[in-house]
Amino acid sequence: MPYLIFISFFLMIACGNPSDEKDKNQLESKTSSDTKRIIYFGDSLTAGYGLPDYEDAWPHVLTKRINAEGYSYQMTNAGVSGDTTSGGLGRLEWVLAEKPSVFVLELGANDMLRGVNPSVTKENLRSMIRQIKSQYPSTKILLVGMYATPNMGKKFAKEFNSIYPDLAKEEEVPLVPFILEKVASIRKLNQKDGIHPTEAGHKLVSDTVYPYLKTLLVK
Repeated sequence: MPYLIFISFFLMIACGNPSDEKDKNQLESKTSSDTKRIIYFGDSLTAGYGLPDYEDAWPHVLTKRINAEGYSYQMTNAGVSGDTTSGGLGRLEWVLAEKPSVFVLELGANDMLRGVNPSVTKENLRSMIRQIKSQYPSTKILLVGMYATPNMGKKFAKEFNSIYPDLAKEEEVPLVPFILEKVASIRKLNQKDGIHPTEAGHKLVSDTVYPYLKTLLVK
């Protein structure tokens, strides 16, 4: 379940002259344009599945870290457990209404686990990247990669594992090669299912994404 942050300002003016109203509108416009937002768009790995507190999920940990370093970003955790690239493509328009400054795209793991043809996964990811670029050309996109599990077979794994580096090159977006680089197959860093990171695991996922995200930020 995504945890979206919506901030609304309701100003009630009892009286005022036209210049006051103009100044108010300019201030509201400036406040809106100055707001910088990161959208983390993904599946259960982004949503923080199985954690006692969703704010222990890596997007929250990472955003707190960068803001502590002097940046000023709001964030939206748009992770949905079980989501596929097809599902993500279907809900993208709604999420983009938040006008992101940075869009972190983490999807594909569930496609892999369901045996979806890698070419379908790749084209869905490409469609999302191009839709973001079309609607918000100034938005910076970070693609987050995944590797296939060994049980999927060598042929499938080869095709799936090439999706992210090939797509990053073709669409000219930066890539986190493997989101679970620091936690995969380490029992103490994963929940009982062996798939989803623990709280400590999410901190390491945050460390993995951090250097790639930081290059896209502005103060």
